[in-house]
Amino acid sequence: MKPLAHLFCILSLFLLTPVLAQDKTSAANPQAPIPEPPTVVSLAHLLVDHNTGKVLAEHQADERLDPASLTKIMTAYVVFRELAAGKVALTDEVTISEKAWRTGGSKTFVELGKQIPLEVLLHGMIIQSGNAASVALAEHVAGSEETFVSLMNPHAQRLGMTHSHFTNATGLPDPELYTTARDMTLVTAATIREFPEFYAWYSEKEYVYHGIKQNNRNRLLWQDAAVDGVKTGHTAAAGYCLVASAKRDGMRLTSVVMGAKSEKARAQASLALLNYGFRFYESPKLYPGGQPIEKLRVWMGASEELPVGPAADIHATIPRGRYDKLAARIEKNPDIIAPVAKGDKVGEIVVDLEGKEIGREPLIALEDVAAGGWWEWLRDTVLRWFQ
Repeated sequence: MKPLAHLFCILSLFLLTPVLAQDKTSAANPQAPIPEPPTVVSLAHLLVDHNTGKVLAEHQADERLDPASLTKIMTAYVVFRELAAGKVALTDEVTISEKAWRTGGSKTFVELGKQIPLEVLLHGMIIQSGNAASVALAEHVAGSEETFVSLMNPHAQRLGMTHSHFTNATGLPDPELYTTARDMTLVTAATIREFPEFYAWYSEKEYVYHGIKQNNRNRLLWQDAAVDGVKTGHTAAAGYCLVASAKRDGMRLTSVVMGAKSEKARAQASLALLNYGFRFYESPKLYPGGQPIEKLRVWMGASEELPVGPAADIHATIPRGRYDKLAARIEKNPDIIAPVAKGDKVGEIVVDLEGKEIGREPLIALEDVAAGGWWEWLRDTVLRWFQ
């Protein structure tokens, strides 16, 4: 038998243009070089393509900084996880403790000893950045804010936020509380990906409860219709911070600005970054997740063919107008031998731009293929000798 086990073979090479139907009139002419990102005055900033994670602009993105109320993105994420697990419910009545009531900083509509639905407190934390609401939620979910923090940090590590450490649910100053611009994009991406129904709350400009109207502190919601989140933050130590996300023509960008000089400055910096990304880049979807793009030969199986494709949507971040320069190829495992389980990796999808590799994603089995009987084993043993 030929020793193929350590080789990869290229199954196919094909242009992506037929895969995605879209207007590419801009691709006809040579493109000017992409200019440098805009100058942003901040302690740190970052602009990423949500679909691919590609960084389009950055400055001190891994510098540990005080997050202020950006912390509440993680607080909300943990609450969302507990809701999804069925451990708490939106209809739960949450009692406002003295600690929650006395928490300094941003206030909502809480009163000592009052019971408020969990859903209302979540809105108060997300839209108005309520500190009392944050503490009350933490206490309801975990019994105490300290115990809630012990949930926050493992989630942060799981998401790859290796330069973050949380000590409270509010973002109030603490020497041991820190994060980075890059880490904030990770929890934001997880929120958008895992909890789209809750992420939609970040786009609400106001929330009214018992006749009390609260306005969202994210001013970008009024300045750019494409912006649909996510969170502001400010303390004297942290400066003015903002994580923003916007979606235009199927492309979602997320920006982080930390340590700006004013509320106006953080909004202007965020808009400058987002506009830069949308103007000079695009992020076409090449393949839908979970859909077959090829059928591969399976040896010694009950079936000879295995439909394969990506587990999730595949996008490519490219300079605007270069779509016609994209190509993709499949690199498959040389021998696929049954049994094969749905989800098994059987190769990789490689994306090239102008002949240079820009992305590589797993190619997975989309169906189970059981092992065949003695006849399939005998037949394929002979056939493999002559392949």
